[in-house]
Formats: sequence, structure tokens, C-alpha cells
Amino acid sequence: MINRLKGRNAIQKDLDRLERWAHANLMKLKQAKCKFMHLGHGNPMHIYRLGREWLESRPEEKDLGVLGLNMSWQCPFTAQKANCILGCIKRSVATRLREVTLLFYSALVRPHLEYCAQR
Repeated sequence: MINRLKGRNAIQKDLDRLERWAHANLMKLKQAKCKFMHLGHGNPMHIYRLGREWLESRPEEKDLGVLGLNMSWQCPFTAQKANCILGCIKRSVATRLREVTLLFYSALVRPHLEYCAQR
């Protein structure tokens, strides 16, 4: 339990430092756009603040092209994206040599699947 409390305090400390940094650089953070997520089972559901306002907790969020950050949605979405990329490779590359296809797969498809598998 102490590790969870230390983790919560570390996250809040980082948020406080971010707020001070933004203020020192004459920037204002839009708290309406700042949200957080609780990941994993048994998460104690801590709440956090940015400045004087409490942040909203969300079950999922779309950011940087990642659908929802909810793995029940993200994995099928990533598989669909990988299939689309494979289709583009099939339509765009004239040769069907295994070595060439493997190069395209390794460069364009595999990184998406590996990233999803890590989550």
C-alpha cells in the first residue's frame, strides 16, 4: 500500500511541477483538456489536481491516434489498421518475393502490432 501512496504522491508532485513550469513560462494549461485514467484492476482510484482544480477521471480517451486508450477497443482497431496497411502493400508492390514483403511488413505493420501487444 505504501508504494501506491508513494506513486500517487509522485504523480501529484509531477503535476505540481508542470503547473509551476507553465506559470514560469507564461503559459496557461487548459484544465478542461487535462484528464487522467486509472489503468489496471485493483487501482485505488486516486484523484489528482492541476493547480487548484481537480482533474476529471475518464475510462478512455482518444489521443495521438490511439483509440480510447482502452485495450478492448485498441487491439481490434490496431488489427484492422495492420490489415489495411497489408492491403496497401499488396496493391502497391509489384513483386511477391517473400524477402521484399517481409521488409515492408517489418517496417510498416509490425511496429503497430508490437505497440498494441505491449499495452
